[in-house]
Amino acid sequence: MANEKKTRRWLGHIEHWQIVAIFLAIYDFIAVCVAYFLALFLRFDGIFSLIPAQYLNPYLLFILPAAAVSIVIFVFFRMYSDMWRYASFSELVRTCMGSITSSVLHTILITVLVWRMPISYYILGALFQGFFLVVVRFSFRFIQILKKRHEPVEGKRVMLIGAGSAGQMILRDMTRADEIKDKVVCIIDDNKNKWNRYLNGIPIVGGRDEILAAAMKYNIDEIFLAIPSASVQQKRDILSICNETGCKLRQLPGMYQFVTGEVTVSAMKDVAIEDLLGREPIKADMAEVFMFITGKTVLVTGGGGSIGSELCRQIAAHKPKQLIIFDIYENNAYSIQLELKEKYPELNLVTLIGSVRDSRRMFEIFETYRPQIVYHAAAHKHVPLMEDSPCEAIKNNAIGTYKTAYAAMVHGCERFVLISTDKAVNPTNIMGASKRLCEMIIQSFDKKIKENKANEIPQIFTHESLKNISKIKNEEQLKNVKTEFVAVRFGNVLGSNGSVIPIFKKQIEKGGPVTVTHPDIIRYFMTIPEAVSLVMLAGTYAHGGEIFVLDMGSPVKIADLARNLIRLSGFKPDVDIKIEYTGLRPGEKLYEEKLMAEEGLQKTDNDLIHIGKPLAFNEEEFLKALENLMEAAYANKEASIREQVKQIVQTYHPAENER
Repeated sequence: MANEKKTRRWLGHIEHWQIVAIFLAIYDFIAVCVAYFLALFLRFDGIFSLIPAQYLNPYLLFILPAAAVSIVIFVFFRMYSDMWRYASFSELVRTCMGSITSSVLHTILITVLVWRMPISYYILGALFQGFFLVVVRFSFRFIQILKKRHEPVEGKRVMLIGAGSAGQMILRDMTRADEIKDKVVCIIDDNKNKWNRYLNGIPIVGGRDEILAAAMKYNIDEIFLAIPSASVQQKRDILSICNETGCKLRQLPGMYQFVTGEVTVSAMKDVAIEDLLGREPIKADMAEVFMFITGKTVLVTGGGGSIGSELCRQIAAHKPKQLIIFDIYENNAYSIQLELKEKYPELNLVTLIGSVRDSRRMFEIFETYRPQIVYHAAAHKHVPLMEDSPCEAIKNNAIGTYKTAYAAMVHGCERFVLISTDKAVNPTNIMGASKRLCEMIIQSFDKKIKENKANEIPQIFTHESLKNISKIKNEEQLKNVKTEFVAVRFGNVLGSNGSVIPIFKKQIEKGGPVTVTHPDIIRYFMTIPEAVSLVMLAGTYAHGGEIFVLDMGSPVKIADLARNLIRLSGFKPDVDIKIEYTGLRPGEKLYEEKLMAEEGLQKTDNDLIHIGKPLAFNEEEFLKALENLMEAAYANKEASIREQVKQIVQTYHPAENER
C-alpha cells in the first residue's frame, strides 16, 4: 500500500508530455527490434525455422544494445520533445534523419563487431524502422485533421484569398490549432491553373470575379486576404470587391511576416480604411534623414500630439544627440516619454512642458539646450473650435510660430520645419488662415536671413515677456544668422486625434448613426507615418523658404469613406448603420486644395513630393501688420480679428456659415 502511494506521488510530479515521451521511447525500442526481425523473417520466406543460426544468433546478440543506442540517437534528434499533435514537415524531416542515422550505425556495427548479415536485412530493416517511427508519430496528427475536417463549423465561415505559400500557412495554422473554431470553406486565387482543384481538401472556386458569388454560396462570415506580395493597387482592387460582401475583412500586414515565418491567424489584422486608398504609400529615403539627424539636438514642439509623437519615434530611431519633447499637454508628453524610454534606453531624452506662446519659456529652452533642428508641430487644428475662438487660433498658431521661430533664429538653429496644412490654401476658416500666416512668417524670416537683414525682424513680444528674456543677440550677430526655414503642407491624417476615422469608429460601435457634414464633401488623406516621413524629408531637402507639398493622389469622398468603414465593420450602410448629413460646420468647405492657383510645382528627388513656389508679398508690411494682429488677439477683439486677418491673408475668404 505504501509503495502504491509512492508510485502515485511520483507519477503526479511527471508532466503529461514526459509520460508520452517514456511510452514513445518504449515503443521505439520495440519497433527497432521488430523491424529488423521482420527483415530477417521475410528474407527467409516468412518461415522462422528456415532462418539459419548464423544470422539469428547475431541478431539476438546485437539487437537489444542496438535498440538502446537508437533511443539515444532519437533523443539527440529531439524526437521525444515535440508536440506530435501539431507535427509538420520539420518534425517529419527530423524523424527520418534520426531513423537513417540509427540504421546506418546499425549496419556498420553489426557488420564490423558481430556478423555480416544479408543485404535485405539492412535495407528492409531500415525501411520498416522508418515506417514504424513515422506512423506512430503522425497517426494522431492525421486523426486530428480528419476529425476537424468533418466536424460541423462551430465558429465563423472563412473565405481565404490566396492559395500561395502564405495562404497555405494560414490554412495549416487554422487546421492544426484546436482553439481556432473558425473554418476555411473556400479559397479564391487568380491563377487559373488552380481553379476547381483542392488545397488540403478546401475547394479553390475561382478568381476575384467569384468573390461575391462564393460569399453568398458558402455563407461566408469573414474574408482573409493572404497575398503579402500584392501591390497596394492590387490589394485595393481585391478589398474593394470584398467590401461589397458585407463580410469582415482581415489581411496579412505584408511581406515581412511572410519572410520571418509569422504567417499565422494571429498575425492577420483587420483591414483598415487606409488600405482602400487609391495610391502607393510614400517611401521616404530614410538614409538621408539618418545622416541629417544623427548626432544633433532636435526639438519637437507639440511632441505629444499625433504627428509630434510619431516624429519623436522616428527621430529617436535615428540616433540624435538629444531629443527634446515640448508640449503644453502633460499627459501626451508623459505617454510618449515613457514609450521612448522603454524602447530606446540609451536615448538622451528631455521632456518639457510649456506653451509656444510664452516667449520667456521658449528663449529659456533655446538658451539651455541649443537645438539644431526644430520640428514645429504645436498648433490648434480643429476648424469648428477655432471658429468659435478665433483669437486663440491667432495667438497659438501664428504668434506661437513667430515666437518659436524667432527664438530658433537668434540662438543659431540650423533648420526650422513648420508643419502646415492644405487648409492654408485659399482658407475659408480662421484655422486655415492662421496656418497660412505661419507659412508667411516662415517665408518672411527666410527672405530676411538670405538678405542678411535678420536684425530687421521685429521682436513682437508682449512688454512683460520682453523684460524677462535673458539674452537677445546684438544686431551684428543677427546679420550672420544661417537658419533655414521651411514649411510642410499635407492633408488630413488618418487616425490622428480628432480625425474623422476614430469618430466614425466610435459612432459605429454605438450602433450609429454615422454623421457626415455633406454628401459631396471631399478630402485628401494620408497616414501618420507618411506625414512624418514628409516632414523629416523636408528637413533634408530644405534650402530655405520652400513649402513642401505631398501628391496625395485622388481626393476621397467622406460619405464613401463612412460607407466603406461601416462595411469593413461587418455592417450594411443605411440598413444596419444609418448615415446622417448634418450640414457644413462653421468655416468648413467642400474640398481642400494642395496649392494656390498662383503657386507652381517643382520636383524633388521623390516623385510624390513637390515644392510649391511661394506667393510673393511685402514682408515689411506683413511683419508690421502681424504686430498689430498680435495686439488685437491678445486684447481678444473677436469682432474684428477676422477682418484684420483678411487684410493680411489676401486668399482668406470666410465661409458664409461662419459665426
